Amino acid sequence: MQKKDSFLINRLKSVGFAYKGMLLLIKTEASIQVQLFIAIAVTIAGFYFEISTNEWLVQLTMIGLVMSLEAMNTAVEHIANFIHPEYHIKIGLIKDVAAGAVFIASVIAVIVAGIIYIPKFS
Repeated sequence: MQKKDSFLINRLKSVGFAYKGMLLLIKTEASIQVQLFIAIAVTIAGFYFEISTNEWLVQLTMIGLVMSLEAMNTAVEHIANFIHPEYHIKIGLIKDVAAGAVFIASVIAVIVAGIIYIPKFS
């Protein structure tokens, strides 16, 4: 019988798998690359304009939300394509809804960025 790894070892392995998944997304998915570029740009803007702690909290939350949803959308697309590689109306609907979630978060993120940064230009 094989000895079971400790709780701590299992958590460290999980973090390793998550890190590997994040790197895979960044290396292979154009949508995540675009989101990462935007995240870096608004982070630089945050330092340049010296945004407040609350503005940082909201900005970082939006970056995390959009990028996380983009990652989940990618996962949904991969699962859907694996289950049904050829076009199917239901699979198309599932993929559209997942993409719609990213779109909603992205629109709200742009609005939040406008609320934070437009007053800085006045």
